[in-house]
Amino acid sequence: MSQEELLKKCEGMEDASVMGACRVMLEMMAKKEVQVEEEGPQTYLEMAENLKPADVSKVLQLALKIRESGDVKDPEVLNAASRIIRAIEMS
Repeated sequence: MSQEELLKKCEGMEDASVMGACRVMLEMMAKKEVQVEEEGPQTYLEMAENLKPADVSKVLQLALKIRESGDVKDPEVLNAASRIIRAIEMS
């Protein structure tokens, strides 16, 4: 499934398993101090605490960057990113 298809599929997604996977990855990124892009107005932990269905596409973009960049080496973070992508593909 292409990145565009995944992004379109996750627009307004309220699936509890996807939301949970997003929250887990964001919390793990905060705990392990993983940086993928410049900090926006919120930290990863704040994003996790305030996660809304509209934020799923942002988290998906982070997950795709984590998986494709090669910069993140932590296997737990890589697995969390892959779980989000799979959950959206399966939804």
